[in-house]
Amino acid sequence: MIDLYYWPTPNGWKISIALEEMGLPFKTHLVNINAGEQHDPEFLKVSPNNRIPAIVDPDGPDGAPISIFESGAILQYLARKTGQFYGTTERDRIMVDQWLMWQMGGVGPMVGQAHHFLKHLPKRTPPVQIPYAMDRYRNETARLYKVLDQQLAKTQFLAGDFVSIADFATWGWASLWEGQQQTLDDKPNMARWLKTLGARPGLQRGRMLFAEKRGEHIPDPFCQNLPV
Repeated sequence: MIDLYYWPTPNGWKISIALEEMGLPFKTHLVNINAGEQHDPEFLKVSPNNRIPAIVDPDGPDGAPISIFESGAILQYLARKTGQFYGTTERDRIMVDQWLMWQMGGVGPMVGQAHHFLKHLPKRTPPVQIPYAMDRYRNETARLYKVLDQQLAKTQFLAGDFVSIADFATWGWASLWEGQQQTLDDKPNMARWLKTLGARPGLQRGRMLFAEKRGEHIPDPFCQNLPV
């Protein structure tokens, strides 16, 4: 049984979704990032960058335990371990890796900043609004989602006509598009992709793992009300 160190955020969802989709048994260890538990010395032994998610697999390479941090590295490891969601050819894997790196280097950091400046800072007491930063990350998020929509005009999923770990990595962030002050009116392919993936039971289970800890009302967590 894999140990998952987790908090219900878009980065945490990447791994809970993958584990559910791959049918791998796991035990969840909550790391309350709001309470600073990511700085606990015991957690740092697993994730030296003090970030979730992280895993410990007791059945690692050659049967020896292994701990892994960084969500992209975990996804690649799990895909290789199970032979799932990585395509079937080397060309498939190259495409998966490209779009996974696009998410890790673009969507995750940029959309994370959009959340910070558009959602969290304005709710502080007193509210904090930095127009330059708000515009910068709102616009960069829009650009990235346009790239996503253009890719999905050519393929059913990010890396091709098969679901991959690149989709799992990107879906959680993209599903929160409304809070990022985005629109899907000009992104029909992204809307279709969000809805298609959101209908998958494994994704739903991974997305809702300890969802109550987020303290938010999610009227449509699986994007099923989107037009296609």
